[in-house]
Formats: sequence, structure tokens, C-alpha cells
Amino acid sequence: MPSAPSITPPLPEISAPDWQVAAGLTAYPRALKIMQERVAAIRAGGAPELVWLVEHPPLYTAGTSARPEDLRDAARFPTFVAGRGGQWTYHGPGQRVAYVMLDLGRAHGALRARDVRAYVAGLEEWLIRTLARFGLRGERRAGRVGIWIVDRRSGGEEKIAAIGVRVTRWVSWHGVALNVDPDLRHFSGIVPCGIREHGVTSLRAQGVHAGLAEADEALRAAWTEVFG
Repeated sequence: MPSAPSITPPLPEISAPDWQVAAGLTAYPRALKIMQERVAAIRAGGAPELVWLVEHPPLYTAGTSARPEDLRDAARFPTFVAGRGGQWTYHGPGQRVAYVMLDLGRAHGALRARDVRAYVAGLEEWLIRTLARFGLRGERRAGRVGIWIVDRRSGGEEKIAAIGVRVTRWVSWHGVALNVDPDLRHFSGIVPCGIREHGVTSLRAQGVHAGLAEADEALRAAWTEVFG
């Protein structure tokens, strides 16, 4: 008798990440605790991936490469050791922070599994496509982390979004920060990301009058174009 044809079982359906928007201002220690718990749950297979949109009170965070001399005003705002890659970063009202918790053990769209460089490039592309929805051209710069634009008034290069990630057993956490309408004077207490020769900007400073809700809508629309 002919052997029965082999049947390949269907691949399990992989759901899209949860999207959550935190109400009000989220204290930084609370954000770290929530991320750590979610990462552990994703690793254990007990929780879906998550894109968590947060707004923080004014504070400075130090990445693993932060230099003490780049904290110019230690008494200005609370400071925290973040545990992510990168240097000093400011977070505060009017800035949308997106904490991205993905299982990098699998592919996401065109992004290969277990490729941290590809993941960071994906975050960059996500921000670039988000900015394009507001008529702004975001760009990468070799040797400079984050997303940059040419200022509409001065013609100089300024940073509009920061990136800082951590990967624990192939689950990502931390993420990106997009300057929507923060108080840009607050950045003067640090050397943002260790870069002294360029400034920071925001959507509002570039003439884009959008709030966090509009930024969230653009981030979500651009997500599927990059991460599937």
C-alpha cells in the first residue's frame, strides 16, 4: 500500500503586539518594574509582546555608556540608572516614550530573528516613517545614535528622537523617545547622548502642531510597515 502523505502542521499564528497608553505621568522606577515583569512573562510564554506608550515627569537617565561629566546639572531633576545602552537622556512631559518589548527570537516583518543590529535599524526606520507623516525628513547619521533632522530655521542638524535598548534573553525592552512638544531647555542639564556639537528639537519647534495623541496615531500606523 502506498504510504500516507505527510501532513505538515500549520505554523502557530503569531499575534500582533499589545499597544497600551499609560495615563498621566509614569514614574521612572515604576516603568522599569513593569518592563521587567513583562519581559519575564514574554520569555515564559505567558504574555504577548507589548508596545507601551508613556510620558514621564522631568528626569534624566543614564545608559551603560554615560559619563559623569555629561551630567551638567545633577540637582535639576531626578536621575536614574536605566540599564539600557547609550548615554544620558532626558525624559519629560511632551515627549512620547515608546517602550518596545518584543521576542527577538522570531522574525518581525523583514527583520531577521536574533539580530540586534537589524532590530535597532527597524526602530530607526519606524521613527523615520513616523516623522514623514508630519512632513519631516528624519535621517540616520553614522556614529550618532537617534534620528536627526535639518532644522527649518537654522539649517543645522538637530536630534528629534532618541533610541536606547536592552535585550534580555532575546526579549527587548526600553525603546525610543520622540520629542513632540517637550521643554527643550530641560535638555541643557545633560549632554544628550554624549553629543556636544548638535542640539535637540521637537515637532513643535519644527512648526508641527501635534499632540501626543497624533504622535501615537502616526507611530502605530508606521509600525506595521516595518515590523509587520
